[in-house]
Amino acid sequence: MKLTSRITAVLTLAFIAVFSALTFFGEKRDISAEENRVLAEAPEISMNELYDGSTGDKLDRYVTDHFAGRSKWLVGNTVIRTELSESIVNGVYVSDERLISTDKCGISDTTAIAEIFDGFARNYDGMVYLAVIPTSAGVYGDVLPSHIVGRTESQQINELYDAIDSDIRKIDAYNILKMLKDNYIYYRNDTKWTSYGAYCVYKTVIQKLGFQPNSYDKYSIEHVTDSFRGDLYNRTLSRRPKADIIDIYEYHNGVEVTSCIVTRRDGINAEGQIFDRERLETGDMYSMYLGDSVPVMRISTSASTDKKLLVVKDSFGDCFIPFLLQHYSEITVVDPSVMNGKLSDYVNADDYGQTLFLFGTDTLSDREIIAKIA
Repeated sequence: MKLTSRITAVLTLAFIAVFSALTFFGEKRDISAEENRVLAEAPEISMNELYDGSTGDKLDRYVTDHFAGRSKWLVGNTVIRTELSESIVNGVYVSDERLISTDKCGISDTTAIAEIFDGFARNYDGMVYLAVIPTSAGVYGDVLPSHIVGRTESQQINELYDAIDSDIRKIDAYNILKMLKDNYIYYRNDTKWTSYGAYCVYKTVIQKLGFQPNSYDKYSIEHVTDSFRGDLYNRTLSRRPKADIIDIYEYHNGVEVTSCIVTRRDGINAEGQIFDRERLETGDMYSMYLGDSVPVMRISTSASTDKKLLVVKDSFGDCFIPFLLQHYSEITVVDPSVMNGKLSDYVNADDYGQTLFLFGTDTLSDREIIAKIA
């Protein structure tokens, strides 16, 4: 018995020593491609931080992020938890078909959010349009365990629309997507819609804006990757659902983009791209649409019209913008989540006859972001 105990102790100490050595002397990465996030840096030691305990916290995060074989341990943890529990890992429901967020972070204060949109509309000379897009959980959430289902995204959207009392044209994207839920309208590994899901809503949006939608058969569809795993995969590292396909829709013999200028977060203007294929080689493949998030993107086309559109959007708008290009000579795209100030610091909304707000319900839960459009 003593010999067995000694062997066990030696093996345990050897295991700890080997993994400690691999952790501290192994190659370090700045970014985790699997989780699509920046990893913790080694902390700098100071007496003040040693005294208040913050050095210990930073060191703990550093070791956790750089532990040898970390991604494989996370995958193993996900497999065990999905087998032994209700298949919920880091707030994500894991099934063979898809990953679904269980976070209850919807539109928390519909009255306050509605007042922000109303305030914009009252001080704007053109027409305002609002399309609130449900996340994948809003469309497929009926498969979640009953005890974690709260106020549905459909209810949240309806409450917001009812609370708006200005002349804003409200577009019902939810019922369009819910009706088409058996089609490939949302990614299996991400909260966002596919390009096909965006096209299905585009047909209604563009009619509200005063145009006839482009026919589906006028597009050529290129599958640029079939290995996309999005934000829900980053939280679970679960490979139970199939990887996703990312598509580019190109309109046959249509208008061309004559210029695309972005204003970066540092205020510098640069050339932008509608489809940045280089992003497919990164951990954030979805950013292939429009490239890196920037406060403002100004797109000019060869369309023979003087109509100009302002689009205020979140990431749901990224794959939606290309469908609008055939209808306007100029489209300015604004992303409040990366603006340092308010909307009026970047554009004069009255230069545009129409403004389209396109947000997912998850963004509307962040009042700080939405307040920037006031």
